[in-house]
Amino acid sequence: QSVPIEKEGKMLASFRGTIQHGLPLEIGDTVQILEKCEGWYRGFILKNPNVKGIFPSSYIHLKNAHVKNKGQFETVIPDEDSVITEMTSTLRDWGAMWKQLYVKNEGDLFHRLWHVMNEILDLRRQVLVGHLTHDRLRDVKQHITARLDWGNEQLGLDLVPRREFSMVDPDEISVTELYRLMEHRHRKKETSTPASTHHLFVHVKSLMSANLGEELEVFFHIYDGRENRPLSERFFVRLNKSGLPKSPEKTERQCTLFVDLGSSDLRKDVYIVVHIIRIGRMGAGEKKNQCNVQYRRPFGCAVVSIADLLTADSKDDHLLKVYTCNTESEWSQIHENIIKKANSRYNLSGSNTGLAVALQLLHGDIDQLRREYMVLFTRGVSITRKLGFSDVIMPGVMRNDLYITLEKGEFEKGGKSVARNVEITVYVLDIDGQILKGHVTAGSGEPSVDEYHSLVLYHNNSPRWGDQIKLPIPVDMFRGSHVRFEFRHCSTKDKGEKKLFGYSFVPLMQEDGRTLPDGTHELIIHKCEENTSLADCSRYLKQPFSKPNLPSNNQTLKGTKESFWITSFLCSTKLTQNGDMLDLLKWRAHPERINDSLSKLKEIDGSEIVKFLQDTLDTLFGILDESSQRYGLKVFDSLVHIINLLQDSKFQHFKPVMDTYIESHFAGALSYRDLIKVLKWYVDRIVDAEHQDHIQQVLKASEYIFKYIIQSRRLFSLATGGQNEEEFRVCIHELFMSIRFFLSQENKGTTPVAQTQAVFLRTFPAIYGELLKIFTVREVAGFVRETLGSLPTTVHPDCPLEAVKLQCIAKTVESQLYINPDSRCILLPVVLRVLQAHMQEQRDLVMCAQILSSMLSLIKKEENVELIVESLLGVLLRTILEISNRPQPAGTSMRLQFQDVTGEFVACLLALLRQMSDKHYQKLLQAFSSKDDLRDFLLHIFTVFRILIRPEMFPKDWTVMRLVTNNVIITTVLYLSDALRKNFLNDKFDYKVWDSYFYLSVIFINQPCLQLESFSPSKRKKILEKYGDMRVMMGCEIFSMWQNLGEHKLNFIPAMIGPFLEVTLVPQPDLRNVMIPIFHDMMDWEQRRSGNFKQVEAKLIDKLDSLMSEGKGDETYRELFNSILLKKIERETWRESGISLIATVTRLMERLLDYRDCMKLGEVDGKKIGCTVSLLNFYKTELNKEEMYIRYIHKLYDLHLKAQNYTEASYTLLLYDELLEWSDRPLREFLNYPMQSEWQRKEYLHLTIIQNFDRGKCWENGIILCRELADQYESYYDYRNLSKMRMMEASLYDKIMDQQRLEPEFFRVGFYGKKFPFFLRNKEFVCRGHDYERLEAFQQRMLNEFPHAIAMQHVNQPDQTIYQADAQYLQIYAVTPIPDSQDVLQRDGVPDNIKSFYKFNHIWRFRYDRPFHKGTKDKENEFKSLWVERTTLTLIQSLPGISRWFEVEKRELVEVSPLENAIEVIENKNLQLRTLISQCQSRQMQNINPLTMCLNGVIDAAVNGGLARYQEAFFVKDYIMNHPEDGEKIGRLRELMFEQAHILEYGLAVHEKFVPQDMRPLHKKLVDQFHLMKSSLGIQEFPAYVRASPVHFTNGSPRTCRNSVPSIISPDGGRGVARRSLFSYPAVNRYSSSSLSSQASNEVSNITGQSESSDEVFNMQPSPSTSSLSSNHSASPNVTSSAPSSARGSPQMAEKHKHSRENACLSPRERPVSAIFPNPLDPAQVSTHKYLKCAIHLPAPSSWSLDSVKEGMPHSSDSGGRMLCPPVPPRPPYSVPPFTPSPTECQSASLVSNSPVLSGSYSSGISSLSRCSVSEASGTELPTGDHPPHQLPPPTTLPNSVSSSSDEPIRRENKTPPPYSVYERNNPRRPVPLPHSLSIPPQTDPPALPPKPHQLRTGSMKLDGTADPRVPRPRPLPRKVSQL
Repeated sequence: QSVPIEKEGKMLASFRGTIQHGLPLEIGDTVQILEKCEGWYRGFILKNPNVKGIFPSSYIHLKNAHVKNKGQFETVIPDEDSVITEMTSTLRDWGAMWKQLYVKNEGDLFHRLWHVMNEILDLRRQVLVGHLTHDRLRDVKQHITARLDWGNEQLGLDLVPRREFSMVDPDEISVTELYRLMEHRHRKKETSTPASTHHLFVHVKSLMSANLGEELEVFFHIYDGRENRPLSERFFVRLNKSGLPKSPEKTERQCTLFVDLGSSDLRKDVYIVVHIIRIGRMGAGEKKNQCNVQYRRPFGCAVVSIADLLTADSKDDHLLKVYTCNTESEWSQIHENIIKKANSRYNLSGSNTGLAVALQLLHGDIDQLRREYMVLFTRGVSITRKLGFSDVIMPGVMRNDLYITLEKGEFEKGGKSVARNVEITVYVLDIDGQILKGHVTAGSGEPSVDEYHSLVLYHNNSPRWGDQIKLPIPVDMFRGSHVRFEFRHCSTKDKGEKKLFGYSFVPLMQEDGRTLPDGTHELIIHKCEENTSLADCSRYLKQPFSKPNLPSNNQTLKGTKESFWITSFLCSTKLTQNGDMLDLLKWRAHPERINDSLSKLKEIDGSEIVKFLQDTLDTLFGILDESSQRYGLKVFDSLVHIINLLQDSKFQHFKPVMDTYIESHFAGALSYRDLIKVLKWYVDRIVDAEHQDHIQQVLKASEYIFKYIIQSRRLFSLATGGQNEEEFRVCIHELFMSIRFFLSQENKGTTPVAQTQAVFLRTFPAIYGELLKIFTVREVAGFVRETLGSLPTTVHPDCPLEAVKLQCIAKTVESQLYINPDSRCILLPVVLRVLQAHMQEQRDLVMCAQILSSMLSLIKKEENVELIVESLLGVLLRTILEISNRPQPAGTSMRLQFQDVTGEFVACLLALLRQMSDKHYQKLLQAFSSKDDLRDFLLHIFTVFRILIRPEMFPKDWTVMRLVTNNVIITTVLYLSDALRKNFLNDKFDYKVWDSYFYLSVIFINQPCLQLESFSPSKRKKILEKYGDMRVMMGCEIFSMWQNLGEHKLNFIPAMIGPFLEVTLVPQPDLRNVMIPIFHDMMDWEQRRSGNFKQVEAKLIDKLDSLMSEGKGDETYRELFNSILLKKIERETWRESGISLIATVTRLMERLLDYRDCMKLGEVDGKKIGCTVSLLNFYKTELNKEEMYIRYIHKLYDLHLKAQNYTEASYTLLLYDELLEWSDRPLREFLNYPMQSEWQRKEYLHLTIIQNFDRGKCWENGIILCRELADQYESYYDYRNLSKMRMMEASLYDKIMDQQRLEPEFFRVGFYGKKFPFFLRNKEFVCRGHDYERLEAFQQRMLNEFPHAIAMQHVNQPDQTIYQADAQYLQIYAVTPIPDSQDVLQRDGVPDNIKSFYKFNHIWRFRYDRPFHKGTKDKENEFKSLWVERTTLTLIQSLPGISRWFEVEKRELVEVSPLENAIEVIENKNLQLRTLISQCQSRQMQNINPLTMCLNGVIDAAVNGGLARYQEAFFVKDYIMNHPEDGEKIGRLRELMFEQAHILEYGLAVHEKFVPQDMRPLHKKLVDQFHLMKSSLGIQEFPAYVRASPVHFTNGSPRTCRNSVPSIISPDGGRGVARRSLFSYPAVNRYSSSSLSSQASNEVSNITGQSESSDEVFNMQPSPSTSSLSSNHSASPNVTSSAPSSARGSPQMAEKHKHSRENACLSPRERPVSAIFPNPLDPAQVSTHKYLKCAIHLPAPSSWSLDSVKEGMPHSSDSGGRMLCPPVPPRPPYSVPPFTPSPTECQSASLVSNSPVLSGSYSSGISSLSRCSVSEASGTELPTGDHPPHQLPPPTTLPNSVSSSSDEPIRRENKTPPPYSVYERNNPRRPVPLPHSLSIPPQTDPPALPPKPHQLRTGSMKLDGTADPRVPRPRPLPRKVSQL
């Protein structure tokens, strides 16, 4: 008896816990008490065990409980019903999950669960109150557990193993039993067994019809259309004149249940048939006359198939169509006609007539329905039975129903001219001639009546009625009763009276006690016209009643035509129609008939025998007692017949009746001798008998025969005080000897004897229980052992006997006999022998598994374990391996069976291992004779354990089973690891066993079911209390085993690195601490072996990527990994390299963790892309892991495509493209690429990239790739593709000119604070905005991407506090791009469509201006103190590139003085004016408004103080005195002002030309204001140098080249000067007066843009100023630029390769000329050529002059170089008259010059990971002397030609160039014609025809100095190209 102990209690009131150490508690909380002190308890609340505190003891109600494993880890178990405990904990778990459902928006489940939880709480209350009866408590518990299971399943929680509603502790029962419970619950959950009985519920609602007005009777019955017979009684409902049920308050009058339909009755041709009868006048529409007699007349019929109900929704009402027959005489067949669809015979009774009924099929037995549909039965429902017995007859059912169907009649006219209207009245009369009251039933639903009136069919002398009635007459009244049928003619004329004209009768029982036989009877119609003559029935009963029974002499009755037919059918449990049955029961009356009766017993219907089972058995044993000699054999056979009859499913429920009979009624005390004698006689005859059928029947019945023998012997012993005991035992022993003899017969296969043996073995186990009633346990066990042992051992596998033998063993193991330990040890060896034989041959495994689990569920510690281990462990392991490796069969049923078997065997293995103790393991391991056997055993068991750990081993909610499995595995492994250490180390080391061991341990630790972190706290606590953390145990075991390995560790490096890494990633701190040091050990051993640990590093990095992307690892792991290993390697000699490895791995982890976080669902694309770029660069630059690099390229590419960043996608894919060569090297299948040659893959990539550039409107880049592909096609003479390529290229040019491109905005974003992911933290980026995205939208987008970030409101650089803050700060502002390609932008006549590309592509640098006032601010003129802080940001890669944003690499801050600012403002305004004027002139503008507004703005501002303010500020003496150094700038400002005035004047002239009429007044106003402005500036006439200035926006004059643009227009004039100050303008650099004056020319010709002679353009003289521009001394220091980091070469790369590689990676404008043109000089001379970069990027007006070559390039006059083209779109150079444009010489500048398509800033962001494809001489060399030497153009033609030598790689402040190296790709290129709009008139000499491509190319393809004319296309030098 448990008492309340101070361990657990409930709160009776809430306690706030406001005192020190107080624990706040709510009312109803459960607390666990740790200690007590003076009225206070200290403890914790179960909901949150981590918080402990004190609370008053008076608030607590103590609960009864007991403590399990006292001490530190004690558990308090409350002494309450286990169901209550489970409910409490389950509801707590559900509570938390239920709220989560709401959050996840799973409303449906949320509400359903809420209802179930409330229901459970309600039921819990009922159980706790304790007022329930035992049965009710059972029901309530069943409800509770059903709901708990439902909820657990819905929420994906574990399946709870239960027995009798309470949870089972897996430690208390054997594993096999646990498995069976789980399996049972799982199966129950999966499949509900289909019910074998079904019931039809019918509820009549109403009849709708237009022509009602009379009462109706509705009859339902179920009808078999196949056999054309009714299956059920009728259900009868009366309807009133409105068509509604007559007694609506009595539901049983309108609802019924058609019971006991078998499954065979639910088929298509079984129907529900409804007959409707009206009660009223003869004719439906007859007028009301004086007669008020009512007739039953046909109304209609409806039919519905039962099969329709199986598919229909059961809740819907059915509206049945009602049909009438065309001719009334066919009324009895109307339903058959409707079923057969004989349309001519019936029609609808009215368009809107319908019968509304509810029909529903219910499944299961009737008791089950009473429970499930209580409402139905409480409200009232009538039961309509089947005609006859149901499929299963239950004993105790009382039924005595006689069904009579009025079939048809044949009547004479009776002197009338028309046929009669006949009505029959039916009465039942008893033996005294009295009418039995209330024994006629027309159908269920209405009470029985005294008489029944049939239908009346109008004018019909051969009526067919088909009416069925039921006569429920009690058995005792049956004898002597009869049924009388009276026939009346219903006249419609004479007052409607019914006139009697005859009668028939039929007696119910014959003289010999047999009832009226079933079937159709033709009855005689006796004439009678007086009712009185029927009063005395004794008079007519003497007469014959049916025609077949007529005596031959009665001719008068035989001759009559009149007859009446009925069909009778008796359904009775008490009466029989069988004479033979009656003869047998009355055997004493006729002893001479005994033999005959016993023989006929076998022919009697089984249902008749079971009706009289007890009487029949009494009869048989009576006969046996009286004359056993004579009838012994016959009685025995009859008994066998009856026993076997009860095996039939229809009668199986009568077995208990027989059992009761044997226990209580059987009295044959002497019968046992005869029974044993006959049985032995049969058994002895088996071997010789020809026909075994009868003997098999006998053996089938042996169970019950033994029951009779044993009961008879017990009765005898009781009666005689145990006499003849010895004799009885001898008889039994002899019987068993006979049995053993026949069992021991060997026979081949399926001989009759073998079948007989099988029959006996099937029934044998049933006999054990009977024998135990008389013999001792050991005796019976002896019988069984001997009997089973006598079976032949050498059996053929295909012999059916084998399976039967196993079934027999199975039943034996499950029998009471085996459960007893005494008998078990006798039987075990037999069982094991059979089992072992079967399992070794892999036969009948399902059965074996069953036997084994039954055996093992009984086993207790120490008992018999040894024997089982010895004989079965090995076989069991092999079997599990076999089954698991066998391919699963296709059919699901087979597969399930297999799965079951595996599960069962696994449970057996676990049960066996769990029972094994230390002693057993030692014995097992010692038993192995050789090392090899032990090795095989260990390999087997490790493999089996691996199979057990597989997730598919058990269903996913079987956590209980999995934990038990793991517990057994770890225990066993601990035992076996000893054997491993002792037997397989040092010289006996066996790699395979150790590998298997480690592999098992690793997957053991990684199992999902052991990852406690993912479980709820309560579940985690339970597991830890029961099993501890098994991962840690296994981890320690791995570690200790690893330490034992010594130098054998090397065998496992690097193989075990991945698996161990996976283990350390498990988030269990102890496990990590144990396992991480193993990596140090590995590094150490690897270092000893090979002097480095490259292998360890490579493996670690590879595995980390895949494991972390699966979601393993976290930030703490990174820190732990770092700290543990760094600590470990402190004392090592190889410390340095170790630290670098750890640092690399840690940095990789940072990036991978970021990557994983960003890739989570719902993360924005921007983050994902940024993170992928960061990781990709890490793999490339730091790890040099090519394959990973390429994988991430493709991941990034997919992200871009998804985000529709097509340009970025192209740049990304280009990274891979650049790793490939145009070679035929085969590449393996990789990612989504098939196996193909390198050339094919590169071609595919090119095409994909072109397509994406096209979608991203980056057509210029696409053109370059088109050309490159075209060259390839041309070199292969693939003209078809070449043509396509050229067309594609042309289409891209068209798109540039025709399609609109949006100009993107750029934003600078700073990410500050520690909360940002690693790749963003405290860095600033410039981002290219989306289309139409302005600053506000961008800012909003960034805040959405980083919802926790705070937007900073200022643009100043943040301080350290913000850098170190634990938050996220975003600083965003717009920046202006500084384009690199100024020459294109400043050239007149280039359409804006083309210029826009250069403004916003390949941008490295961005600018941000912040105005501020220095010193005192002059309110009158703020220009004086207005300074500008200019920030220039330089990126690590140019935009656009592989990402929409790149990190800022360098920021420079310059302050611009007010004067410089003014200069800049005016310069920009002048530029804007010029552009607008030139657009207006060239009619590019649709309307003139922009120019008008601009002019207005400038002139208006100038008048109202714009320029005047500048004059006041900077042209006053004070300023000039104070700032003497600004003299030049002031001059410059003045010039600009004059220039502006001049431009305005000029602009007004143009404006006047184009201004529309309505704007004239405005124009006039502008002109007036302009004169005002001029006078304010003090300008009367413009100075000469200004007057020439309109030239600056000419379209070409005799003196200027149309491509040159003076630097005045440069928006960024000071670019070339050192960055200290952007505005230290040396005059010579800007322009000199000579260069200006030399431009003076006729203004008008400039305005119209026509040049006098197009030839002059090409024959210009050099102007004096050009020299200053083209001299090579002015290269400014900041223009030099670095190669990409990758171009610096890897350490192994030879110096000469390095040079060429660097050149190749430089953008064209950064590369030495020799890298672009074949250099004719020898390598020694090359290095002396240092072509310096021109300081100013803007070519001077006459920069095309060829004379200047002499100044620019002293050495080049004799070099065989090639011409370069001017910037902008490439075009053939026309400078040299004797020129043939052959492909060799005319190396077009399309890939070299700074053209729109090819701006140098494309240079490769990530160049190939291996050596570049440019050969040593950087391209194709031209042998000297092959061609006449041409002069090279001056360096100015190469606007940014690079100054560098091969030894000094140029660096652009350590910047990685953007990802697109456009170096010359070894393919000579043909000149590409210019787009039409930019074409230059050709030279007068027509060029020669181009020679054939093949011959032409050979010249330029000399490799290594030798020219081979046969080379078809250039072959690159061999190099390590990407293998992918």
